[in-house]
Amino acid sequence: VQLVESGGGSVQAGRSLRLSCASSGSVVSTMCMGWVRRAPGKEREGVAAIVTLGGTTYYDDSVTGRFTISQDNAKNTVYLQMDSLKPEDTAMYYCALRVIGCRSGAVIANPDLVNYWGQGTQVTVS
Repeated sequence: VQLVESGGGSVQAGRSLRLSCASSGSVVSTMCMGWVRRAPGKEREGVAAIVTLGGTTYYDDSVTGRFTISQDNAKNTVYLQMDSLKPEDTAMYYCALRVIGCRSGAVIANPDLVNYWGQGTQVTVS
């Protein structure tokens, strides 16, 4: 499985960015895809996740109401729409894939459950 992210960048607080993650390789319909971020000097933090079969979504409390995760199954692509960005959202954002489901959102609290990782895309909010 390969995950390729795009869409990061530098923006001012209050603005928006959209991240994309295209997956390729052996994919299954019941997998979980999402985003994990790591800010300098901090632990990894699960941000959002979506079950590819059915579209159930999960969010970390820090982004609820501001970030939206969505998918285009025909393109094997997941998106993260980030609105009302704050300086504390500054981090490297990694696309993440867990082969068998999101474990009822547990993957948000425990990124160790992720099976595959993208290379990361930087988001900087000033």
